[in-house]
Parts: sequence; structure tokens; C-alpha cells
Amino acid sequence: MASISKKRLLLKILSFISVIRGYNILVLVIAQYLTSIFILAHDLPVRQVLFDPNLFFMVLATASVAASGYIINNFYDSEKDLINRPQKTMLDRFVSQRTKLSVYFLLNMFGIFFASYISFRAVVFFSLYIFVIWFYSHRLKKILFINNLVASVITITPFFAVFLYYKNFDTVILVHAAFLYLIILMREMVKDLENMKGDLVQGYRTIPIVYGENLSKILLTALSLLSMIPVYFLIFTFEIGKMYYFFYGAVALLLLFLLILYFSRAKWQYLLLHNLLKFIIVAGVFSILLIDVEALWSRVF
Repeated sequence: MASISKKRLLLKILSFISVIRGYNILVLVIAQYLTSIFILAHDLPVRQVLFDPNLFFMVLATASVAASGYIINNFYDSEKDLINRPQKTMLDRFVSQRTKLSVYFLLNMFGIFFASYISFRAVVFFSLYIFVIWFYSHRLKKILFINNLVASVITITPFFAVFLYYKNFDTVILVHAAFLYLIILMREMVKDLENMKGDLVQGYRTIPIVYGENLSKILLTALSLLSMIPVYFLIFTFEIGKMYYFFYGAVALLLLFLLILYFSRAKWQYLLLHNLLKFIIVAGVFSILLIDVEALWSRVF
């Protein structure tokens, strides 16, 4: 009996981590700190940035609200995900819908509490962020074109929060943000191709369902080529240290993406494309370390 209880507890923990996308939350936290250290507050000692209490509470607020966003999205998409991701959905169902909603409200309360430590403006910002996430999951997700655009904005908003905190809107940062937004938008559109079966059954109006896979591929090709513009400026106009290695690699991966996209027809091929874009995003986060490796040691010591 004891071993069965432990197994059920472990499954519930894994289920909860799956629901809140624990991996994504961890990457988000790392990304916010790396962005702060190497881009937004590059003139400050690393120790000062790492032990800044306001930044710490902003990261906590962001992680809490993002986790709650994954929960409410999972709650509304449970039937669709049962078709598109049956194995993950079965794992997610070890946590009841009632428990998910309770944790959702609790995480939002934590997010507002953490934001209140920073300022009233932070409270307003995160309150609006919570509302937009809920409204997207409840209404906007089924609206053609709006769904992809808003989902991408929601994903990039945590970085915008850090920009606001440091009040740093240099052109190079905006160009970085433009590249990231385009890659995230592409990922959202690939997810629509990947999830066509469930979206069709549940009445979601996505580009591949309304206009077909070919138009989706044309738009993805256009976005891929468009993403080359910020890459060009970041490599040849701005000082980004050795991070240019990442952008050359990103160009190569995007060309591979287009090649695979042309021949893709099955769900597993779209999943491969999805993971390829996700890899570019995660690699981009850790490649921030390459911006100024030499100066990092002087800032640490």
C-alpha cells in the first residue's frame, strides 16, 4: 500500500510539473537573469544584479503568473489535448480540474503579492498580464490570426517586464526582441499544423484549418525570411560579441527548417519543426553568455 501511495504521489508531482510546463518556467527564469546581466544591466557588477531584491521578486512574479497561465490554458484545452497529445493529457489528469483551478488562483495571488514588493505599477502590469492570459485562453484562442499574434505577445511579455524595470530600450534590444518574436510566432503557427486534428474537432479557427496547410507554409516561409532582417543587423551593425556564432547557427537551422517544412505532411514532421524552433529559442537564451565573455570575469571578481 505504501509503495502504491508513493507511486501515486510521484505521478501527481510529475503531472503538476507537466501542467505548469516546469521546463519552460526554468528556462524563463534563466533567460530573465541572463538578459538582465548581459544586456539590460551590462554596466553593473554581476553580484549587484543577482542579488537585486526587486529583480528577484519580478522573476518570481513572472514565474508564478506564467505557471498559472499554463494551468488555465491546460484547463480550457483539456478536450483538444486529449486528441492531440493523449499521453501527456493522461499524465496531466492525475491532477483534478478542481485542483488545477485552485492552484491557478493561488499562483496568481502569489504573482500579485511578489509584484507588490516592487511597485504599484508592477501590480497593475501583472494584473493586466493575468487578465490577458485568461482572456486569450477563454476567448481569443479560437479567433483566426488573433490567436497566433496574441499567444506570441504573451510569451515575450516576461522579457518586456524586465525591459521596463531597467528602462532600457536601446535599439539593439528591440532588434533582439523582434527576432525572438518572429521565432515564437513561427512556433505558434507550426503548433497549429501539428494540432489540426484536435483543433478541427473542437472548432478552433486556425490558419491551416481555414485556409489549408499550403498557405500556412507560405506564411512560415515569409516569417523565416523576415527573421533574417534582424539577424543581419545584429551581426553586421551591433556589437554582440561572440553571440554572432548563435545567429549564424540560427540561419542554418532556419534554412533546414524551410527544407523540412516543404516536405512535411505528417504530425511527427510538424513536431520535429516545432522542436527545431524551440531549440533555437533555448539556444538563444544560453548564447547570451557569449556577448561579452571576457568582461564577465571582471564583473564577477
